[in-house]
Amino acid sequence: MSSTDHSLLSTYREALLEHLFAGEVMRHVWLSGVKRLEVLKPQVDDGGYDLVLETTSVVRHIQLKATFRGSTVRRFTVNTGLARKPSGCVVCLQFDQETLDLGPFYWFGAQPGQPLPELTSFPVAEHTKGNAQGVKALRPNLRTLPLSAFDHVPTIPKLAEKLFGIAAEERGGDV
Repeated sequence: MSSTDHSLLSTYREALLEHLFAGEVMRHVWLSGVKRLEVLKPQVDDGGYDLVLETTSVVRHIQLKATFRGSTVRRFTVNTGLARKPSGCVVCLQFDQETLDLGPFYWFGAQPGQPLPELTSFPVAEHTKGNAQGVKALRPNLRTLPLSAFDHVPTIPKLAEKLFGIAAEERGGDV
């Protein structure tokens, strides 16, 4: 897949990566012995999350960010509405542009059952384009987080541990 395809078809790619991510998490959770993991998708994406993953004991509202391996992107906008959700978190996934293999991951969140860490210390995001005078308006419901605010998580099993407290037992073939 060319970088042009990634740009022109970014909405499709985003949906594909979301499905791949949910499937890999579901596979790991299933293999760990927890057989039920519901995947819910909001009708409108203004609540600060892209997916809800729910086991029998943990509900995670997840804002999903994606960037290709080797990207120079080092900051991400996070919707403050995510802080109002139980166990809200942000997962930034890296992917291979050629194969769409997932990983590593970056995590901003807390233990299952705990709220999203405080966002007020991060700068308010600005619109990417300026108005007629070149002024970029503030986006009060978004904060800009540097990649350094996220924890590096190498694999899906390690990410499932952060998401649901499920032991990160590495298996052959797991991402």
